Amino acid sequence: MVCDKELAFVFPGQGSQKLGMLSGLAKKYSIVQKTFNEASDVLGYNLWQLSQQGSQNELNMTERAQPLLLTASVAIWRIWQQEDGAVPTLMAGHSLGEWSALVCSGVVEFVDAVRLVQLRGKYMQETVPVGVGSMAAIIGLDDQVILDVCKEAEQGEFVSAVNFNSPGQVVIAGHAGAVERAGYLCKEEGAKRVMALAVSAPFHSELLRPAADRLAVDMASVVFSQPDILVVHNVNGKAETNPLMIKQLMIEQIYKPVLWVDCVNELVTQSVSKVVECGSGAVLSGLIRRIDRSISVLTSDTPEKLSMALSERRATEK
Repeated sequence: MVCDKELAFVFPGQGSQKLGMLSGLAKKYSIVQKTFNEASDVLGYNLWQLSQQGSQNELNMTERAQPLLLTASVAIWRIWQQEDGAVPTLMAGHSLGEWSALVCSGVVEFVDAVRLVQLRGKYMQETVPVGVGSMAAIIGLDDQVILDVCKEAEQGEFVSAVNFNSPGQVVIAGHAGAVERAGYLCKEEGAKRVMALAVSAPFHSELLRPAADRLAVDMASVVFSQPDILVVHNVNGKAETNPLMIKQLMIEQIYKPVLWVDCVNELVTQSVSKVVECGSGAVLSGLIRRIDRSISVLTSDTPEKLSMALSERRATEK
């Protein structure tokens, strides 16, 4: 396999799951079913059956969605390798997707990651009872204005900016009342839209620190290796080679903001001009286009889309 220094892979996080995902790829490539079987053995239930015949509500449960999305991304990456696709020079994942990047870059074994992300989802859900916390997307407002508004809205509770997804799209999270107050103030400041998100916990906020402490205990015995392909991390928008530092960043990632704009800008700084979204859907492709229109973005979750991505990469190699 040839390394393409202008190519990066990105991996989606929670919210990209959908019923019937990867069904076309599974019909064409047996590695999909094999990958799902491996995950099912760890989880103790049939993950493929859940993804194809479960309910959307069950797919949306945090401790179900996280191993599902990880497994889908790893399955597509394995097809890419099987088909001799070019090796990317960098990887990055949005939130849960960063675990997919670590598996595909050789930092963590797949079966270890499946177990850890199931626990990650469970702990994140259990830390803040349903209804206590919430999240909202703020569209069309300057980042600094949102940060200032959050401070004003706290009033003894907690709310902060937790996902810097693209210019003009920031997600806030915290106690439900504080998030509601911040949303109202954002509208007063001129936000185009404030959308409450259908999530069950205030992800990537300080309220999730106890979940990170619990996961750190489980991660202590898991071997992290040096990456074969560098991963740009959510917490600081930089790549890291030290396995102990990577482990620490993955603990912090649970309660610190996702700096997705910084991650994409770092890809560009490192001369990336083409990106493949490796996983279900095209959420990250849309965000990347809004961050930097010079980047060519391809998706991969159907045989047709994957074939197009593979052909483009092979054409570049020639």
